[in-house]
Amino acid sequence: MINAYVLIQVQVGRSAEVRSEIARIESVISSEVVTGPYDVIVLAEAAGMDDLGKLVVARIQAVDGVTRTLTCPIMEL
Repeated sequence: MINAYVLIQVQVGRSAEVRSEIARIESVISSEVVTGPYDVIVLAEAAGMDDLGKLVVARIQAVDGVTRTLTCPIMEL
């Protein structure tokens, strides 16, 4: 299993709506509205890097209002 933070920029005024829609996606552990250069931060879980990529590209980036994502896989050192 791999966990990752996905930092998301959204269209102006759409943060709460995008957060709610993303929170319903399977494999999303949490979804929060934040301030700063990103508008929403998601904690997601996937079986591996390929599944994580599919989750971000096919599901999260497909949400209406999402303009950019940055995926940060969590490392266990």
